[in-house]
Amino acid sequence: MSFANKVVLITGASSGIGATTAISFAKEGANVVIVGRNEVKLQQVADECAATGKEYLSIKADITKDEDAKKVINDTVEKFGQIDVVINNAGMIGFANILSDNVLSVYDTVMNLNVRAQVHMTHLAAPHLIKTKGNIINISSIAGKVTFKEPMICYAISKAAVDHFTRNVARELAPHGVRVNSISPGPVRTDILSNAGVPKTMDEINYEIPLGRISDPNEIADLILFLASDKAKAITGSDYVTDNGSLLR
Repeated sequence: MSFANKVVLITGASSGIGATTAISFAKEGANVVIVGRNEVKLQQVADECAATGKEYLSIKADITKDEDAKKVINDTVEKFGQIDVVINNAGMIGFANILSDNVLSVYDTVMNLNVRAQVHMTHLAAPHLIKTKGNIINISSIAGKVTFKEPMICYAISKAAVDHFTRNVARELAPHGVRVNSISPGPVRTDILSNAGVPKTMDEINYEIPLGRISDPNEIADLILFLASDKAKAITGSDYVTDNGSLLR
């Protein structure tokens, strides 16, 4: 899959799925725009993208802030003149249940990044994607399709919202030649748990996974590249589950 001369914008690109995806796109010839809040980690990803010989743009930004989101789009278009692919990957986990005193504050924080920022980035990028007949991939989760005994209600709601947001935007932008899809991973080896203050890795949590394994970020990146490519030119409004059978529980 060649992405030569394509401009790919990835949020949450400083680590995990976003970082691996950025490096994979660069290796396939894309000019990548990596967006994140952790400047040190972002620089490490930028160095790997630069090693491919392709141009890149690294933007330290908090996309929950409207001005930062606008800056990301403006800086991208100023440098490259176009946007071909947007990967809405930035996200977080917050812990609360409906009886928790902090449920509303957790809800607001999680929804602000996982949903509102994704809606805003899509709104800002869409006019540029219409020009290039580009596409969008939203990173959702199987959490939007199951219930939890753990205090995960806010995260689950946010990912269910991402799923339906994807379908609605796909229908709206289809007449313009823009495809919109989502990917719903199960457990993946990233730093999402440590970012949420959980002192365990994915491998240390007792998930019931039929295939008996946890995915690495490169597996999700491979699927992202497929959906962004011309090999998936007939696919829009779809949600791809990659969870080692977790939803079979």
